[in-house]
Amino acid sequence: MIEIEIKARASHEHLKKMLSGMGADFIGVENHSDTYYNAPHRDFAQTDEALRIRSVNGRSVLTYKGQKLDTISKTREEFETEVDGTNARSILLALGYFESGNVSKTREIFKYDDITIVLDSVEGLGEFVEVEIVAESDSDISKKRLFDCLEKLRIRQEDTIRTSYLEMLLDL
Repeated sequence: MIEIEIKARASHEHLKKMLSGMGADFIGVENHSDTYYNAPHRDFAQTDEALRIRSVNGRSVLTYKGQKLDTISKTREEFETEVDGTNARSILLALGYFESGNVSKTREIFKYDDITIVLDSVEGLGEFVEVEIVAESDSDISKKRLFDCLEKLRIRQEDTIRTSYLEMLLDL
């Protein structure tokens, strides 16, 4: 699957009012603890890939994200599978992978048509909004729909960010 995602820094108080006015459905709140890993044979920061174990409410998911596919969004191939977080960490470390950083955030999730809208409060970074569609293939139509959604939230394309939370935290 292809994750087509666009992110921007934004005040949540303002966005919650706008999402309500648009008729977006509130799905719930999750606390995410993400541990990122790097490979012994290549540097994911150089290859623009990501490997993480995300823990949410006692459940862990191993995620691999491939290279970004364009220059305007965070569109990339993504694979996920539920794992035992402790065992997955042990396997990765035994194979020579090493922890490259941690990201902790609170995520409020909304749904608007087939678009997922999340409001992230990231420890050490502040407030962000992400809009996302998961599709079979990369699509300019899907990207346009995401930018249109952001425009409804009064966020301009030039205000979007392609840098990951981990990259932002490592740059502090």
